[in-house]
Amino acid sequence: MAAESSVKVPRIKLGSQGLEVSAQGLGCMTMSSAAYGPTKPETDMIKLIHHAINSGITFLDTSDIYGPYTNEILLGKALKDGMREKVELATKFGRRIVDGQRDICGDPAYVRVACEASLKRLDTDCIDLYYQHRADTRVPIEVTIGELKKLVEEGKVKYIGLSEASASTIRRAHAVHPITAVQLEWSLWTRDVEEEIIPTCRELGIGIVAYSPLGRGFFSYGPKVVETFSEQDFRKLVPRFQPENLEHNKSLFERVKDMANRKGCTPSQLALAWVHHQGNDVCPIPGTTKIENFNDNIVALSVKLTKEDMAELESIVSADAIKGDRYGPDMATWKNSDTPPLSTWKAAS
Repeated sequence: MAAESSVKVPRIKLGSQGLEVSAQGLGCMTMSSAAYGPTKPETDMIKLIHHAINSGITFLDTSDIYGPYTNEILLGKALKDGMREKVELATKFGRRIVDGQRDICGDPAYVRVACEASLKRLDTDCIDLYYQHRADTRVPIEVTIGELKKLVEEGKVKYIGLSEASASTIRRAHAVHPITAVQLEWSLWTRDVEEEIIPTCRELGIGIVAYSPLGRGFFSYGPKVVETFSEQDFRKLVPRFQPENLEHNKSLFERVKDMANRKGCTPSQLALAWVHHQGNDVCPIPGTTKIENFNDNIVALSVKLTKEDMAELESIVSADAIKGDRYGPDMATWKNSDTPPLSTWKAAS
């Protein structure tokens, strides 16, 4: 068994409703999903999860679509024998595959069915944080949140979250039931959320969970990350990793790497520390399938950045510095989605 990290992991309050989590989480998607390449042996992934928990990283992130379904089953197995009580478990619903096509569903009946199925796979009585993975542009957010509110009242869910929702959708949802956290892509190479989404969350007292805080591996390996992509790795289609954009982005990575050398850390630790220094209402959830990478990531918690350091980093990788979109045109992300007015649902009913 790998030695536990000596880094002290702080606890933070996520949102205003009482949820407390480790200041850094663990994204579990790649343990079971082929999105970043072949899936890994279950026994190895359970060892990694246990190592994370014993090191103080207790905020675990999954979704029913990861696998699909297999990632939740993996976590259910890993959290037996007293482990479940040590963690804050977050999962998501709303993304699904219908007739081979991606689909989003926020229908109340589906919300309930999805929750019951996740509880069974996770082998738990209650989900600590339950996100709508993407907003359904056909169903008013008030309708979806209304059903989630019932699940909270029934004790099946403790806290409610949203992912990749627009500022107006967040506001409308929060008016029905307090939203504890919004999950979004936030890193040195994805900063568009700083314009409207982050301020909205802070105004409403909503916690921020940053996924892909290492730029989908870019700040871990630099441009060489493309050499690790397998045939099924969806990053092969991401514009930022295409040759016409990668050469420009490489120059930014080299400047980040130079600064990391001066700070005595790795580029990935510097990039992750930048997210941590955004505030104590932000929890990044870097994912990994290797204990050594986990140990590298946790060190970011001890990297201290001054205001001058932050300004230098943000001058290197400004909000529009990275070339290429974060998703290809064929990848429907429902990014920052709006939902129809509640009045349209009532009329349709």
